[in-house]
Amino acid sequence: MDLINLFMLLAPLVLLVAIGGVRVGTRLGLPALLLFLLVGIILGESGVGLQFDDAVIAQGLGYAALTLILAEGGLSTKWEDIRPTIGLSAVLASVGVVVTIGLMTLIGHYALGLPLLLALLFGAVNAGTDAAAVFSVLRGIPLPARVRSALEGESGLNDAPTVLIVAAATAAAVGAPQPGGIPGVALLILGQLVGGIVLGVMLGALGVFVLRRFALPAAGLYPLAALAWAVLAYGIATQISVSGFAAVYICAMVLGNGRLPHRRATQAFAEGTGWLAQIGLFVMLGLLASPSRITWDVVLLGFTAGLFLTFVVRPVAVVLCAVWFRVPWREQAFLSWAGLRGAVPIILATVPMAAQMEDADRLFDVVLVFVIAYTAIQAPSLPWVARRLGLVEDTAATAVTLEPAPLDEQRADLVKVKLTGHCTLEGMPLKHLDLPESADISLVIRAGSAFVPDGHTALQLYDELLVVAPAEHRANVEAYFRGLQTKDPDQGT
Repeated sequence: MDLINLFMLLAPLVLLVAIGGVRVGTRLGLPALLLFLLVGIILGESGVGLQFDDAVIAQGLGYAALTLILAEGGLSTKWEDIRPTIGLSAVLASVGVVVTIGLMTLIGHYALGLPLLLALLFGAVNAGTDAAAVFSVLRGIPLPARVRSALEGESGLNDAPTVLIVAAATAAAVGAPQPGGIPGVALLILGQLVGGIVLGVMLGALGVFVLRRFALPAAGLYPLAALAWAVLAYGIATQISVSGFAAVYICAMVLGNGRLPHRRATQAFAEGTGWLAQIGLFVMLGLLASPSRITWDVVLLGFTAGLFLTFVVRPVAVVLCAVWFRVPWREQAFLSWAGLRGAVPIILATVPMAAQMEDADRLFDVVLVFVIAYTAIQAPSLPWVARRLGLVEDTAATAVTLEPAPLDEQRADLVKVKLTGHCTLEGMPLKHLDLPESADISLVIRAGSAFVPDGHTALQLYDELLVVAPAEHRANVEAYFRGLQTKDPDQGT
């Protein structure tokens, strides 16, 4: 019980500090995820002294957190936004990943002197961009829709292939290669990706059918059901040996675009869950990091490898992918610079550690240095780079968001009144109602259709009225409608 009570003290404290870091990161133009990582390092062996060095648990928790992050990304992705650039996003997430791995393997082995498998794994773990980092930074920059959607689509789609490639490369490094060599590995990965996508579409469509037709007793259950359904896709995929990350992202995207009940609440709940997963993930990775292992050799290798990846490999991969879609050179330049890395490379670096591969700790440390250094450099510079490339205007609006205004913040209440019997309101125009002060009937729902009434609207049996009133007058509104005399004493309003 003492350990549980201590956890109940420390966990919310760390969470509140991390949430405060979101505000700081936003002001600095940095992904708040780096601040979460710093919190974990401070709590770890070189700070407070908490010990955590189990790579197997870290990998499992990392995959679980990434599943929730991808589910949130899918639920919040609008198909109409990414549809024009889905081809470019898919090519960047597949061909771009392969090009990145190939070039980084050559550079790492021949230019940096890394063992061949270590160079291959460094390229593989850093081949994909990070959805959490990309989303958190780009949403504050007024970019053209096609640029934003291409980057967001790429970051959502490239996790699945990179995870499979890293797993296959790690198996080969520890002496358990996939039968069939490189062609066998390629066919296996392709089959798992296609299977995950198909499963995601099927489960997503089934989820939309079920959630739209079965009424739940509480509105708060819909967000839970949608998120659980998306995560279920990951679980089923892992049991039938297809890509769980592809399945969860595609399933969540189908659910998010399926006009589910309480869609806004579902997206808000998923966003909060995604933030919780990101915070927990980066704090855990900070605990796993060992600053005592970060020598100058590791720092130099991380900076040098990142230099090649950022200024050579990423631009080449973008050009080879974008040339088929006639993307203007300015947009190609921004796509190259905005390929942010974050949680995913660090999570994938735990895979060789969990397999006890030789030099796995060194790989993890190099990846950690690379992610921290180049994310801190690239993320704050993205608005400036976008302006220099002529992709935005200083006066342009960054975004327009529409969401229901919480009535509790406005000190107002919404009262729903249904005419369930033959009361005195039947047939009465609204202008003849003697409503309490400041109350107003904002909407009438009649036979399943909603409309905004005017003073001449005559009420009918079974109408539903949505009455908005100041919070302090709610009791008067309720008393007014309850006090109406009915024509039939057995019926009420």
